[in-house]
Amino acid sequence: MYDALIIGGGAAGMSCALVLGSAKPKAFAADKSIGIITHQKTSHLQTALFNNVLGLKPGTTGASILESGKKQLASLYPHVEQIENEKVLEISKNENTFLVRTNKNRYQAKIVVIAVGYTNLMTIDGLNQYIEPHPRANIEKDRIWLKNTNHVIEENLYVAGTLAGWRSQFSIASGSGAHVATDILTLWNGGKHVKVHDKVDV
Repeated sequence: MYDALIIGGGAAGMSCALVLGSAKPKAFAADKSIGIITHQKTSHLQTALFNNVLGLKPGTTGASILESGKKQLASLYPHVEQIENEKVLEISKNENTFLVRTNKNRYQAKIVVIAVGYTNLMTIDGLNQYIEPHPRANIEKDRIWLKNTNHVIEENLYVAGTLAGWRSQFSIASGSGAHVATDILTLWNGGKHVKVHDKVDV
């Protein structure tokens, strides 16, 4: 049973996992079980090249970010379980628990974050009723989003990144994942707003 399970290891999913993982020193997050299914094959980062992102060296590739992101998460926040080489096939709900079925296993989670790409190839049973044409993409590209309000599809079911209706821009997708993470942390903190920053000792 995960307290939070993230589906998707692209910019939004990994950012969400990093922020959630970084909150472990806080009492309200110390005992939370967090997992991420790091399926990245359909991430647009696979072919991306970055010259216009603050803090990234020009010429950085999206593929290198995908790889270094997994290492960063494992090194800094090893309590966040990375589930590799699995693809989610179905999400269902049983009372207050989500059941997530992959091509290899079944998982339970109290909170689920969907952070996969926004192509019409997204085929996760149980989400069909939320799919609509993407509001910020050219119609001829046939992109989709999961209808949501401020990243919330329904109670404890979140969506982040381009699938949440945002444009396909690395910094936007990353920020969306961080946004969802801080919303989850706020929920765990009894509704008191949370932000997680590390600071340089002076």
